[in-house]
Amino acid sequence: MAKVSFIGLGVMGAPIARHLAGAGHHVTVYNRTSSKAEAWVAQHGGRWAATPAEAAKDADAVLSCVGADADLEAVTLGAEGAFVTMRPGALFVDHTTVSAKIARRLAAEGEARGLLVVDAPVSGGQAGAENGKLSVMCGGSDAAVATARPLMEAYSARIVHIGGAGAGQQAKMVNQIAIAGVLQGLSEALRFAQASELDTDKVFEAVSGGAAASWQMLNRWQSMAEDSFDFGFAVDWMRKDLGLALEEARNNGALLPLTALVDQFYAEVQRMGGSRQDTSSLVRRLPR
Repeated sequence: MAKVSFIGLGVMGAPIARHLAGAGHHVTVYNRTSSKAEAWVAQHGGRWAATPAEAAKDADAVLSCVGADADLEAVTLGAEGAFVTMRPGALFVDHTTVSAKIARRLAAEGEARGLLVVDAPVSGGQAGAENGKLSVMCGGSDAAVATARPLMEAYSARIVHIGGAGAGQQAKMVNQIAIAGVLQGLSEALRFAQASELDTDKVFEAVSGGAAASWQMLNRWQSMAEDSFDFGFAVDWMRKDLGLALEEARNNGALLPLTALVDQFYAEVQRMGGSRQDTSSLVRRLPR
């Protein structure tokens, strides 16, 4: 079994690390709030480290799931970052949703140090992480992804190698662009049904088995109808992700008019106090 270090024990990172430990790997964890790392070790075993550099020392593989570009840069390239102590030939896998720019930078920095680097954002949310059923979008060399795959299989239902460095992050942007558009359409459809004084349960029964069906409809129609928005991925994080997609589009020339519009709709939800509500709270901005 491998000596694995995991950096970042949030709602995604903690269960991913748990699955790695459950697969028999020797896991060392680091978290910015050390009490979370101590609690994780008390529950799952292994050890915790005071810095990313300490966690990464002598590890066969280092994985991370942190907040944003700046956080990822700090835990990898900072004075006490993981890249400082990682040995040549070791693997680095990042599951954070960040810019393709920093993913490419880490790949280049890693190559200069003899590391194998994979940008591997995930889809499936907290439930997917808890159940070990994440979908992983990978960017990096064939050798890096092949080395990472056996580890990722411990917590993933689907692993796809998209392309070179940064391609995994670009694929995650595709994912978020598609979700944003679906949620706007679903919000309008639900409010139309309510304005028409239709039984929304019967409408769901009628339309959810045909071409209108989507994961969002199957999993969020009922909770949206009940004005319940405490299910997973928060609006603040969606806005971060859509911002990454819009920035990348400015670089590659893609036109994202609907994405830009929905991003502004989410800004309205934030002003309404919905920053920590899940992304289906987009419907809140439409009068009932």
